[in-house]
Amino acid sequence: MDALNMRIMVNLSGGFGERLAQTVKGMNTSHPGRFVVFANLDFRGMNDPGYPDKIANQLEADIKAGAQGLKFFKNLGMDLKDESGKRVPVDDARLDKALEICGKYNVPILIHTAEPRSFFDPVDKNNERWLELQQFPSRARPADKYPTWDRLMTEQMNMFAKHPKVKFINAHMGWLAGDLEELGRRLDKLPNMYVEIGAILAELGRQPRYAREWFTKYQDRVLFGKDIYDPSEYHVYFRVLETTDEYFDYYRKRHAFWKMYGMNLPDEVLKKLYYKNALKLIPGLDASKFPK
Repeated sequence: MDALNMRIMVNLSGGFGERLAQTVKGMNTSHPGRFVVFANLDFRGMNDPGYPDKIANQLEADIKAGAQGLKFFKNLGMDLKDESGKRVPVDDARLDKALEICGKYNVPILIHTAEPRSFFDPVDKNNERWLELQQFPSRARPADKYPTWDRLMTEQMNMFAKHPKVKFINAHMGWLAGDLEELGRRLDKLPNMYVEIGAILAELGRQPRYAREWFTKYQDRVLFGKDIYDPSEYHVYFRVLETTDEYFDYYRKRHAFWKMYGMNLPDEVLKKLYYKNALKLIPGLDASKFPK
């Protein structure tokens, strides 16, 4: 982390209850101020009448124990089922009371919904993720097993609209980094929605000029994020975001068989992307540890 000039890392897999409390305690004891822990919800017993209150109370306790946010994984909407075997939609009303707790304590929710649209499309010569889907066939989301991409993203937008006092961080730019115009429309419609850039760098690096304009326009709504902690990959992010370099390789061919180009983002936009927006969204961070 020090070698990358990374002041804070966010652990999105804190869990709940005793596990959450022990994770927060352990990280704060060993490296004070260097880690943030997000809680997760317990999806067991969703059909019980008292389930909404149960998870709301648990989340409130987790926040008091040190959780600084809530994370939803991609199983919500796609694979998660309740005890009756029914799919749990992203905007399921049984989650509402827990979301209201986040609004009460002003902690953000980072939510990963669906997958790249290509995973829901036919696996043929027109699919840009064809190579990846050949290497990892289980990543395909066929219509006979999963809801459509549009259905999942509509449910996500419904969740955001239903809870205007809650700040949502839409993981992976809502899988719309390849359609920044549409993503901008959604940000304009939902002022409580933010995005992060994990796993979508390949989409930005092939449209550097428009992406630069877009990041400048929405500079208060975008955060830095990354899925895998591989220090060598971070430098490709820095190169795309910070330089004017042209025609260089992405670090994983199955994600991008095209070349990357630098966006050359202005310094103030980079500061917001790297840390200033996170300082605004995540309570309890020590702003004095960062440049003005």
